[in-house]
Amino acid sequence: MENIKLILDSSSNMETNEKENLQVVPLTISFGGQDYIDDQTLNMKEFLSNMNKNDVAGKTTCPSIHAWLEALEGTEKAIIITMTSGMSGTFSSALQAKKMYEEKHPLSKIIVVDSRSAGPELTIVAHGIEQMLKGNIRFVDLEGAIAEFRMHTHLLFVLQSLHNLSVNGCVAPAVAKIAGLLKIALREVFKYMQEDNYHGGEVIIDHCENEKDAETLKEKILAEYPDAKVEIRPMRGLCSFYAEEGGLMIGFHE
Repeated sequence: MENIKLILDSSSNMETNEKENLQVVPLTISFGGQDYIDDQTLNMKEFLSNMNKNDVAGKTTCPSIHAWLEALEGTEKAIIITMTSGMSGTFSSALQAKKMYEEKHPLSKIIVVDSRSAGPELTIVAHGIEQMLKGNIRFVDLEGAIAEFRMHTHLLFVLQSLHNLSVNGCVAPAVAKIAGLLKIALREVFKYMQEDNYHGGEVIIDHCENEKDAETLKEKILAEYPDAKVEIRPMRGLCSFYAEEGGLMIGFHE
């Protein structure tokens, strides 16, 4: 199939790869009087240190329409995958950029996918799309095929703290205090994966300064499914802001 550009936002924990025709558009995280652009130049050690010292509400800002238009520039066909529209305006801004770009370039064709997720599940969806593009699927059939694929992908969290979610109004402080004491055992994570019909599909484990637990979970998955593809990655800025130190995000395809 002809070359199609993949564009994701930085909640995917991915990095731009021009060789693979893949571009990541950053969100912005703001706290403590500073703005942090969630791109490849973000110093994660400094970011995490400052984040751990912060006790006031921060905020995240979705990519502007202009940022999406810049990512689309020069493309005839592209697929944009965004974090869930339920927590961010990212999908909305990407959709507006698509309409503007197609009006300016009538022959272009852009698909915008609301992942209804974040983190590694976006990458799982991106990998699924890449496999579709290696086949003979028509562009007109891609949107339906992606929707079908997404029905078989999932995301699980293991959070050591809900401090930032609490400070930023995503959960009640009382709930955060309780959840901080109820650290889900890794053996329970694999059980939840099986309850979500996991049978050896691709797994991506993103961690915030917790590679040890990520490796433990990987070993447990491979003990049951030796042929499974399991990848471990560090979180970037946005996911680290919400998952916090010690957090894991597990995205997988059944």
